[in-house]
Amino acid sequence: MLFDCETFVSHLECSETGEHYPADQIANLSRAGKPLFVRYDLDRLGRAVTPELLKTRLPEFWRYREFLPVRHKENIVRLGEVMTPLLNARFLEQSLGQREVIVKDEGRLPTGSFKARGLALAVSMARELGISRMAIPTNGNAGAALAAYCSQAGIESYVFCPDDTPDINIREIALLGASTYTAAGLINDCGRFVTAGIEKAGWFDTSTLKEPYRIEGKKTMGLELAEQYDWELPDVILYPTGGGTGLIGMWKAFAELKEIGWLTGKLPRMVSVQASGCAPIVDAWECDLTHAEPWQNAHTVAAGIRVPAAIGDFLILNAIRESNGFAIAVDDDDIVATQRDIAQKDGLLLCPEGAATATALIQARERKLIDPDERVVLFNCATGLKYPMPDDSQSMSLANPPAYRDIVNRTE
Repeated sequence: MLFDCETFVSHLECSETGEHYPADQIANLSRAGKPLFVRYDLDRLGRAVTPELLKTRLPEFWRYREFLPVRHKENIVRLGEVMTPLLNARFLEQSLGQREVIVKDEGRLPTGSFKARGLALAVSMARELGISRMAIPTNGNAGAALAAYCSQAGIESYVFCPDDTPDINIREIALLGASTYTAAGLINDCGRFVTAGIEKAGWFDTSTLKEPYRIEGKKTMGLELAEQYDWELPDVILYPTGGGTGLIGMWKAFAELKEIGWLTGKLPRMVSVQASGCAPIVDAWECDLTHAEPWQNAHTVAAGIRVPAAIGDFLILNAIRESNGFAIAVDDDDIVATQRDIAQKDGLLLCPEGAATATALIQARERKLIDPDERVVLFNCATGLKYPMPDDSQSMSLANPPAYRDIVNRTE
């Protein structure tokens, strides 16, 4: 289903210096080497669309099209970008004595992760700007989303993964049509290879925050959450942070909504959750630094947040500080234990990164960083089905089965 597009983009802006750049041109970083933000004529936007108008539209993130940069509807690449549900984690809520614990389940999106949001916009804008070849470094889910949207758009895609990326992700990326490579090293090593190939390979570098449009797609998480909360946001958002595009995008969305008058209350405290084996943002926050030092020997079971150096580190730290939030690191063993606990008691199959946010909530309560009367949202960024799971099943012979009472007693 296509719809009329009216965009209110005014220009691009360097996120550090504020320097303006023209819209509607192919762009990566600013002259200062920093991410570019898309800016809008928010006065016009606020007059053109209302919360009531949104209610007449399909439950997908394209309902926020006035807040997005695509000018021509025929360039929109769609794979079914549903609004993701808010699920109550009742056992976790009750065990902590927390007023409210909600999981926003991004695993319902195309390719099973929140990366679909950013790549849907990046690929739609690539089509609009005439880009025919795109490349990305990935820990898994971003590569799958790029491959899927590029295949839908008729754009070549090239994906480079660390060689310990979950096998299911690698196979998914290749099956979805990308030229897929694995390499010894981490995502930042793959990223350097992609950037070095811009001239030689003729591809567009779609790395996290190295182009202006993935953040606009991730911004829809904030727009969606605000609408689902009837324009009164929760008190705390815990977000699994690798490159940090989603946390930055949500903070940008809240600022835009506040400027047009749709949000009048206080904004949420933004909490950056990392693994203790790769926690550059946590270190920078604790040391009151503006930029994070690259993390050495990064490792974690939560592959999606294994990002040793984020180009948007200062933007993540700004959002944390401006919101009176914090950054917290959790151990892999705790992530795995919490993932199992929530699966068996709340019926929610979180990915490791999502389980990290639940682990962080538990530990933040212990450290009195979150009050029991605060409403908390955890972001589950992908379906748990895309990750290795323990095999806790048991075998039996139907020719000589065990007694039913023995089966039941084993599980009690």
